[in-house]
Amino acid sequence: MQIYAYLLNLVYCLLLACASPIILYRVLVQKKYRSGLAQKFLGQLPERNSDEPCLWFHAVSVGEVLQLPPLLEELKRQNPTLELVISTTTHTGYAVAKEKFPELTVCYFPLDFSWAAKRALQRIRPTAVILVEMELWPNFVLAADQSGIPVSIINGRLSEKSFRGYRKLRWLIGPLLNRLQLIAVQTDAYAERFQNLTGHVDRIQVTGSIKFDGIQVDRANRLTAELRSVFRLNSDETVLVAGSTQSPEEQIAVEVYLAARERFPKLRLILVPRHQERFNEVAELVMRKGLPLIRRSDQESEEAGAVLPFSTTQAPAIGLLDTLGELKSCWGLADFAFVGGSLTKRGGQNMIEPAGYGTALMLGPNTWNFKDVVDALLQHQAATIVQDQTAFQETLIQWLEDPRLAEDQGSRAQRFVLDQRGATLRTLALILPFISGGKSDSQDKAA
Repeated sequence: MQIYAYLLNLVYCLLLACASPIILYRVLVQKKYRSGLAQKFLGQLPERNSDEPCLWFHAVSVGEVLQLPPLLEELKRQNPTLELVISTTTHTGYAVAKEKFPELTVCYFPLDFSWAAKRALQRIRPTAVILVEMELWPNFVLAADQSGIPVSIINGRLSEKSFRGYRKLRWLIGPLLNRLQLIAVQTDAYAERFQNLTGHVDRIQVTGSIKFDGIQVDRANRLTAELRSVFRLNSDETVLVAGSTQSPEEQIAVEVYLAARERFPKLRLILVPRHQERFNEVAELVMRKGLPLIRRSDQESEEAGAVLPFSTTQAPAIGLLDTLGELKSCWGLADFAFVGGSLTKRGGQNMIEPAGYGTALMLGPNTWNFKDVVDALLQHQAATIVQDQTAFQETLIQWLEDPRLAEDQGSRAQRFVLDQRGATLRTLALILPFISGGKSDSQDKAA
């Protein structure tokens, strides 16, 4: 086992050496990867001194972090002395976790060098480690196993593309997965893929997706109302939100918006880029076109008061949501939503949040990261696939001409979301036994 860890360390070092020019460029020029270096490379996570039970949740980035509040709230309600640690991989995930959980320990997940993984586990001393969705690192899992710390996956998903890749490495991935105490997955299809990799059905449980339980469905919530004031939206205006976008999806959304506004001057557009480092780039894109712009980050709280009407001779401002963790609330402004990463090769982004508000959904054709959710939405006639900019524009204009079409699709989407709830309590029942050092329900059934 020690030789295995050393070999992995060697492979990681070689990969870092090969990628070092790119990494240095991103550190020096793009100013990425600068925070949490001691935590990532050395495992110098905050040291926990208490002897109370502790669950360490690892949420890779923003999407996984935002799934956690309902589950953590219920855990603390049932176990007031339980300590919770949240780790993330990305800077944006870390920032959102600090904002969402100011009372909890938030840190970066260690890189998968054996020394970093061991040191991190020694400093946190968790009762159990819970991986949200799936980010599996061999040295970390092995170090936890050697220390007698159970590692589990909750809300797990395994896309067809990822499954094909893992299957080629089944000799490595299978034994690793078999060291996990619990693999709680979202769908039967995911369970079947994990079973194929592990060769076992024990410890694999289908719980549904906890994403549905934390979904906001009330457009009158406080944060959505605040954003409505910030972006100066009038009640008679129709709003298109293009969220979680990548280049060139913002350019496409702006061009579609301008074309539609020629016939529908009450249309407004709000852009929400996926990555923080592109906020300024998107702002410049809008201003180069000579269009007024409202940036969320420029608005002082006291300015988000009365809605200010625009001159009828001037196009209303495009909104740019350039803050972290607020997209969830921003979807509540949308009559129509385009979910980004789907006209690019990203594979799509989370479309459950706009669906929860009853928003009419448009998605590009590339949504393999959310294939099961998209298939279900399409089966319920609750989403529309747009193949390109032309289809995007045609669908938007069709909805503007006949708003009832959009309203009906949005209602079907919201009903679908409401019908999926309950995964949080099912997941909670599986991980509660870890707090006392016992077996999960899945282990009891397998025993």
